[in-house]
Amino acid sequence: MVEQVDGGTSRPVRAGRRVVRWARGGDARGGSPWTRGRVLAVLAVLTAGLLVFHRAVPNSVGHMGSLLEAFLPWLGVVVVALLGLALLRRSALALVALLLPVAAWTYLFGGLFLPGAEPGPRDLVVVQHNVSDENADPAGTARALAGAEPDLIALEELVPSALPVYEKTLAPDYPYHAVRGTVGLWSRHPLTDARPLDIKPQGIAEGWNRGLRTTVHTPHGAIAAYVAHLPSVRVRASGLASSWRDESAGLLGGAIAAEKRDRVVLLGDLNGTVDDRGLAPLTSRMNVAERGFAFSFPAGFPLARIDQVMARSATVGHIRTLPATGSDHLPVAARIAWG
Repeated sequence: MVEQVDGGTSRPVRAGRRVVRWARGGDARGGSPWTRGRVLAVLAVLTAGLLVFHRAVPNSVGHMGSLLEAFLPWLGVVVVALLGLALLRRSALALVALLLPVAAWTYLFGGLFLPGAEPGPRDLVVVQHNVSDENADPAGTARALAGAEPDLIALEELVPSALPVYEKTLAPDYPYHAVRGTVGLWSRHPLTDARPLDIKPQGIAEGWNRGLRTTVHTPHGAIAAYVAHLPSVRVRASGLASSWRDESAGLLGGAIAAEKRDRVVLLGDLNGTVDDRGLAPLTSRMNVAERGFAFSFPAGFPLARIDQVMARSATVGHIRTLPATGSDHLPVAARIAWG
């Protein structure tokens, strides 16, 4: 497209020059696709670094490493946001840089989407649930958990007023149970050697009892079962307050390390994700779920799975959430395959 000027000559109009610039890979404002979006590219690289090297983020100030790890899968949302901005900006540089966090996220969490193994005859199905000490419908909660037809049901935040309701409702299908403090285990199979487990951190008042150890006698052999409710954590302006949780996790890890039975299952509200280094005394000794996210807290908008199923000398297959109950947690169910 041209325009006439004095002397009969012609010259390209501005729109034509703009077309030429786009054809050459640039524009009038932002340069070429390989020079635009440098900030987005840097953010993509930083996101990849946080995913791959999250253990390098120090915990010395505000437990920032644990705080990051509690929400580590959500960095995938950051990647998606950066992708949208890169496409809007038409930045080839940013799109290439985004391959790094995509690869890192897929390596860390992509396997959780894969289908689980087929159920085996020796598998143990378990349910874990913090039922909440403010649950107004313990009978309905118990019926919902039993409806999943697990072999074991672990409960936390059992209060004296609700305990008889759980006992009565679960008794027909789960004739064996053990309760110590505010935690309990209901089983289709006989239980023996039930005892409280001392996981109380220093500084917490006497009477705090949130640990239980018992033996489950299944048709395929005996299993040491642990039920635990670790101290809560709080997110504050100064960071993550998790010292009591971390200390309790260390005590629980020591008890499991000293366990004489090879086959061990741990069910509990651990107030931490399996990526959180605060649970390293447990995750370094036990296998965690290989499939499924099962975000369990808060029930209204789950952001993290802090209700855990772990096992030793066994594989924890797909973990999933069950429908909401009267609790602020969602129940989780998992299948454990023994070697």
